Amino acid sequence: MTKNDRGSLIRPVPLPESASRPVATPLSPSVVYASDTPDMLDAQYEGDLHGYTYSREGHPNADVVARTIDAMEGAPHMGVVVSSGMAAVSAVLLGLTKAGDQVIGGNQLYGRSLRMMSEDLPRLGIATSMVDPGDVEAVRAAIRPETRMILVEVVSNPTLRVADILGLSALAKETGILLVVDNTFTTPRSFKAYDRGADIVIHSVTKLLAGHSDVMLGYVSAKDKALNDRLRVFAVTAGMSPSPFDCWLAERGMLSFELRFDRAQSTAAKLAEHLGTLKGVRRVIYPARRDHPDHLRAEALLKGQYCNMVSFEIEGTRAAANALARGAEGLSFAPTLGDVGTTLSHPASSSHRALTAEKREELGMSEGFFRVSVGLEDPDALCEVFTNAVQAATM
Repeated sequence: MTKNDRGSLIRPVPLPESASRPVATPLSPSVVYASDTPDMLDAQYEGDLHGYTYSREGHPNADVVARTIDAMEGAPHMGVVVSSGMAAVSAVLLGLTKAGDQVIGGNQLYGRSLRMMSEDLPRLGIATSMVDPGDVEAVRAAIRPETRMILVEVVSNPTLRVADILGLSALAKETGILLVVDNTFTTPRSFKAYDRGADIVIHSVTKLLAGHSDVMLGYVSAKDKALNDRLRVFAVTAGMSPSPFDCWLAERGMLSFELRFDRAQSTAAKLAEHLGTLKGVRRVIYPARRDHPDHLRAEALLKGQYCNMVSFEIEGTRAAANALARGAEGLSFAPTLGDVGTTLSHPASSSHRALTAEKREELGMSEGFFRVSVGLEDPDALCEVFTNAVQAATM
């Protein structure tokens, strides 16, 4: 526990001592921690003595979350917990690059990651190329002498394409380029990124790991200690610090993560099968399905852990999409994923709204395209909701 054996003039009563210890992790909201002397503070900043100083630089609840995810991922160094998933992406893209570098990204990344690569990095003099992460030779063709890193998602958001991680890992090692893997969708339950050659691993803890739509957090770690340290320094300098309360909630959420993941994944498989039987559904995208374009790769990489995300496309335009959202009674139409409840999202009006309609069509995201984050509801009840919603949209 945090040392607090003395009071102050304004807070004269210290925390009571106890021979026993709390079962639940205590919440530590203090912004600042007092040291005994300047020498003691120096020792902490120099790394000779472990202790907390100012919560922007670290606090107990963030360290608990970091160590929990470190253990899941097999991270060699303690990761950095930041204020959101996009803060983790930003720490990598901004903290480890400089003007004149190039970054290669998967062409079906999360919408905000795409936006950062298409708008913000070029503005800072960092070139970007967006390439199909399932085509290793296309990625090879995009590499330049100044290429710094390749950023991919194992399973893309929201089209659920599966990256050729093994091929990209071999290419990254051959060329000396960093391979950055956003493991948010798959999570360590489905895919161990470091075991498959990742140099840096990113998570939006907000999603499946925390799992209750009441936390905004991200995580990033690097295999190389110097890079890991650089990520930590940049996150602190850029003010990406996480809230102790969000960290406390996230740790509580992760206690049930594996149970939630397994239940949601099982229901997702049933829902994908059911959607495929409904009239008006043009296509269903789920990596376990044999008609998925990357099914064989998914089998090899995910080993039967196909996750809780299902995407599908209905016939029709925005009017049909509106009708489906209204008809999905009992579900939240919301731009998130990983909640205990099933959520329905529409990339054209949310995550990928910054893209042109033509670009979205090229990526397979029409007005009739939806992404489902499957939760913990009764599977039969959930399938009935989608039966009614699709009927409402296509009648």
